[in-house]
Amino acid sequence: MIMSNNKNSMRTYLIYIAAFCMAFVMIIPLLWMIISAFKAPGSTVTVITELMRPPYTLDSFKEVLEPDGTAMMWRWTFNSVVVGVVQTVVTVLFSSWAAYAVSRIDFKGKTIIFALILAGLMVPMESIVVPLFEMIVELNWTNTYHALIWPGMMLPLAFLILKQFIDQLPSELLEAARIDGAGHFQIWWKIVFPLSRSSMAAVSIFIFIQSWNNLLWPLLVAQETSMMTLPVGIPTFQSNFATDLAVPMASNVIASIPALIVFLLFQKHIIKGISMTGIK
Repeated sequence: MIMSNNKNSMRTYLIYIAAFCMAFVMIIPLLWMIISAFKAPGSTVTVITELMRPPYTLDSFKEVLEPDGTAMMWRWTFNSVVVGVVQTVVTVLFSSWAAYAVSRIDFKGKTIIFALILAGLMVPMESIVVPLFEMIVELNWTNTYHALIWPGMMLPLAFLILKQFIDQLPSELLEAARIDGAGHFQIWWKIVFPLSRSSMAAVSIFIFIQSWNNLLWPLLVAQETSMMTLPVGIPTFQSNFATDLAVPMASNVIASIPALIVFLLFQKHIIKGISMTGIK
């Protein structure tokens, strides 16, 4: 018994040590980015002794955020927020409605629709970029919010997560509402939607972060500087600072803040949603 407890304790300690080592390795680049951002423009940030040596200043942030500078950080941030919020809201709503329909409504072709949605998981984005781009050009949507938002609004993974949750709801609960005269939309609005908020919050975070970090598609359809999102605009801005790393690091810190705030505000919902949906 004592030997078993010792083995369990040793295993627990090893797991903690491995977790701390992984966290340390992952946080080093973040710390380097943050410290570098507070160095004066032109400072050496690739040598640890120079990096840790004062003074620290906000000059790099001022250069990034100044309205007449080469970086349109405010505009790029606005574009990223608009695209991320609209894609998140619309995708979650449509995915929830589709998940409820496939899970709880019997209709012809349901199996085929479900199979087509599953097939969407196996199709990489890169394989449909060319036809999507040709459609955008034909519609004359290049350098518009339509091109940035619409192609990224359908996410099969969001549908699967929400369907898995709706499948677990007691049939008696939905049947009782149906007997009381509630239609499908009323059942979704008054029963499914309130009960699936945690799962929807988790899905929303995944969609928002994916939209926030998306580079390939905005790079293709947003050639004008004013329509760029942060993942596209920041590399364009950083190309002007081949030797000066402090200013680009300041832009990276600013770009990371909104996504970090969203994660911190909704981390409880993320954890709860993951545990409820069974994501591993």
